[in-house]
Amino acid sequence: MSPAMTFSHPLARGAKVFTSHNLDGAEEKILAVATTLELDPKSEHYKKRFVEKLSAAARDYVRKSDHVTAFVLINRLKDWRQPAEARRHHAGGAGAASIRHASPPSV
Repeated sequence: MSPAMTFSHPLARGAKVFTSHNLDGAEEKILAVATTLELDPKSEHYKKRFVEKLSAAARDYVRKSDHVTAFVLINRLKDWRQPAEARRHHAGGAGAASIRHASPPSV
């Protein structure tokens, strides 16, 4: 698979390869796949069949790639729900807009 090949799937809303460093400092390329699918198997909205299809496509991409070693499925940040427990403890606190997050470097 050519390094310029991108991951594309109908259930993915975006995908990007990031560089990671494992515990011994060696570089790894990780495919991060953003999706709107519910990824928590305990949720009533979890659809195992769709998550398995997206995972299988990502595994196939990793298998065919000569530089990507792993993948992770994530939800888009705007789709994240704050757990009820956290809402109770942070009611009236700083909003998400005031929290700064570091962006991973471009690959």
